[in-house]
Amino acid sequence: MTELAGVIITLNEEAHIEECIASLRWTDEVIVFDSFSTDRTVELAEKAGARVIQHPFENFGAQRNAALQAIDAEWVFFVDADERATPELATEIRQKIGGVERGWWVPRHNYIFGRLTLGAGWFPDYQLRVLHRTSARYDPGRPVHEEVILDGEAGYLESPLIHYNYRDLAHFIAKQETYTDFEAGIRYGKGLRPRPWTYLSGPLRQFWWRFVTLHGYRDGLHGLTLSLLMAYYEYQTWRRVARCWRGEAPPASQGR
Repeated sequence: MTELAGVIITLNEEAHIEECIASLRWTDEVIVFDSFSTDRTVELAEKAGARVIQHPFENFGAQRNAALQAIDAEWVFFVDADERATPELATEIRQKIGGVERGWWVPRHNYIFGRLTLGAGWFPDYQLRVLHRTSARYDPGRPVHEEVILDGEAGYLESPLIHYNYRDLAHFIAKQETYTDFEAGIRYGKGLRPRPWTYLSGPLRQFWWRFVTLHGYRDGLHGLTLSLLMAYYEYQTWRRVARCWRGEAPPASQGR
């Protein structure tokens, strides 16, 4: 059995896949878990020496669960295609996985619009990505912003994973469109119904939380812009929840 597999969940990631795989060569095996990309992702991944597994995409949590079931490794390190593992992180993971913990939270350095962003909730931005494979599964009720159900304790690493997040405003809007659909479906499924004041109070709370509570102001105009964008995302999410209640749009559970 492989001790540690680096696993990349992909769909049309030809722009990122080679560098991502290169950053994981220290693992025992790199696996690209692809949902039938139509670009050169699979070709480039195989050329770079990764093993490719194809699986139809249902939602983010289900895709990671499918990967856990398909892979024969004691430990799994999940990495998105737009993320890069540093040598320092590689060393730390190798040192830690022999302990009693069944998982490890990894901090991230998020580069948004080309700039390292440390405020507004984007650092330390811990992600539970290093998992003892048979001790972990993803909550099927969370199709986006996945939550891990772990049979055991999890520790915290210090070395950050590099995340090349939103390239520009257009990229931000495109990604948030997907997240908004899934998040609206989650809220609708919980029976949450927006009131007239929700469209103002929700975005205001989001802005205050990002800009003040999470110190977005420390990033100056950049932090202000991101806090306003996340407030707008909150507004759009509640609008889509309302559409679900009116029967104008089905809650999202599939697609990407």
